[in-house]
Amino acid sequence: MSNLQEFDVVVIGAGPGGYVCAIRCAQLGMKTALVEKNPRLGGTCLNVGCIPSKALLHSTEIYHELMHRASSHGIVAKGISHDLPALMKRKDSVVDQLGKGVKGLVSKKGVTVLSGTARLLGEGQVEVSSDQTKEVVKAKDIILATGSKPVELPFLPFDGKQVVHSDHAIAFDKTPKKMIVVGGGAIGLELGCVWSRLGTDVTVVEFLPEICPQLDLEVAKAARRILSRQGLEFMLSTKVASARITKTKTTLTVENENGSSEIEAERVLVAVGRAPCSDGLGLSEVGVEQDEKGRVLVDSNFSTNVSGIRAIGDLIPGPMLAHKAEEDGVACAEILAGQAGHVNYDMVPGVVYVDPEIANVGLSENQAKERKIPTRSGSFPLAANGRALATGATDGIVKVVAHAETDRLIGVQIVARGGSELIASAVAHMEYGGSAEDLARTIHAHPTLSESLKEAALSADGRGLHSL
Repeated sequence: MSNLQEFDVVVIGAGPGGYVCAIRCAQLGMKTALVEKNPRLGGTCLNVGCIPSKALLHSTEIYHELMHRASSHGIVAKGISHDLPALMKRKDSVVDQLGKGVKGLVSKKGVTVLSGTARLLGEGQVEVSSDQTKEVVKAKDIILATGSKPVELPFLPFDGKQVVHSDHAIAFDKTPKKMIVVGGGAIGLELGCVWSRLGTDVTVVEFLPEICPQLDLEVAKAARRILSRQGLEFMLSTKVASARITKTKTTLTVENENGSSEIEAERVLVAVGRAPCSDGLGLSEVGVEQDEKGRVLVDSNFSTNVSGIRAIGDLIPGPMLAHKAEEDGVACAEILAGQAGHVNYDMVPGVVYVDPEIANVGLSENQAKERKIPTRSGSFPLAANGRALATGATDGIVKVVAHAETDRLIGVQIVARGGSELIASAVAHMEYGGSAEDLARTIHAHPTLSESLKEAALSADGRGLHSL
């Protein structure tokens, strides 16, 4: 055992949380190893999640814009069609380029990459095995960053052909005629939009009364109405009770206030959430505690109940988002270095990358009321924004929620083209405890979509300048 490679830190999992954590550890002077079982670094986000789905969303947005909106700009577009293999090739090239970039970045920062599957052995030791090799390394601290995986429904097991999860739905070899999406959250809506734009008849089945439960009802309804106009169909307050699968189609039995009925499709995309991915990691063998959902239990320093083992990202409680995992990774590394690493989980923005994008941060008005927080709110329609009118992006709304007594910003919700970019200024104001008036008095360039944030903040105090 004296020949073991020894490190200050071993990070297991090279997704956004893991590789960022490893880089930060190396920056802080720690000898760091990063273990990854897949050939390409970047985890789910880069390989089969955030990046490929956004590439597909952008490509299909261009196609949809030319097909349905070009004439409104005085552009005559005839004979337009899509080339699915070429579209997929572009998506793959984006993923490959970023993967090479992450590999080069990690190497340049001085991180040692170990290829293989990791298993905890206890006493600071980690076994890393692949088809060709097996080795044991040792570290003062081990950081678990193995991410998450799609949740499977018991009566709808994934087969990768008819019943699929998001990994499969970014790589179809042909456009299905009909697809059912089970789940009206970010993944279901995004991939539903991708295939709807390419000609698939898409029905979204959602158990809850409305899509995007993180939003206030009027904002969520506005978003759904826009997506409905784009071609998506919705079945809300609907439960999938059972499934019948044949060689050519899947038939779902659904139940709602209208009773029981059947719907069928070539493909069923199950997008009902994600679960921590810790299979084969050896958590129970070394005594790491998990909750009933399989999440690793940690304290405010990301420490588990086992000394020397910490966890970040999708493995621990909190939103399963790449940017949250990155912040976890940085904070965990800084804590190991004796610094004051911290993540403000109340300020983690969420985005659904449809068109217009749906973005939010903080509490909705409904959530604030549930917590007995007095609120006042203001909203502004994109239809009244000059830049939106000029660019044909008038679908959407911005809502600002503030504390009724202190005016402190509590939450912001955006349905707008570029909403993923607009939400950052709201996060910045909220991070330092800014008020609705602070946001309202921030000078925004004209004409910009961001002026809608300013107007919504003004409206929270009844001072809207460009709204009726």
